[in-house]
Amino acid sequence: MAKGNVFENDLLKLIFWGTAIGNLADNAASSPLADLYVALHTADPGEAGDQSTSEAAYTGYARVAVPRNSGGWAISGSSVSPVADILFAVIAGAAGGEATHASVGTAASGAGKILYRGPIAAPIALALGDAPILEAGSAISED
Repeated sequence: MAKGNVFENDLLKLIFWGTAIGNLADNAASSPLADLYVALHTADPGEAGDQSTSEAAYTGYARVAVPRNSGGWAISGSSVSPVADILFAVIAGAAGGEATHASVGTAASGAGKILYRGPIAAPIALALGDAPILEAGSAISED
């Protein structure tokens, strides 16, 4: 069964903004996540993967924290996208290959839980001196 449009929107607001779903789900009362972490991957981490599965590993790479609120994420209907471009660190070494997938998860490093994952519309070449960017219009959809 598919979710209804209103619930899809409510679920995105819960995950990306921390907005409770009345009589159903609340944001953590103590120590809620303040940020979500965006990672680049060189292959699909898959449903069983975590944030470190096939994660980019160039010199200087780190996941990017995006605030878990309306200042970090724009939600419209059943779709969410970052408010601003997500800028990754400049590739200082160990370059090569390309980022083909991205994920949104719960940890700044290590084997964090993937909340959403998907292919990047235009894979990003990981070339020395470049700084990978996921554009603000990059969308995640519940549909």
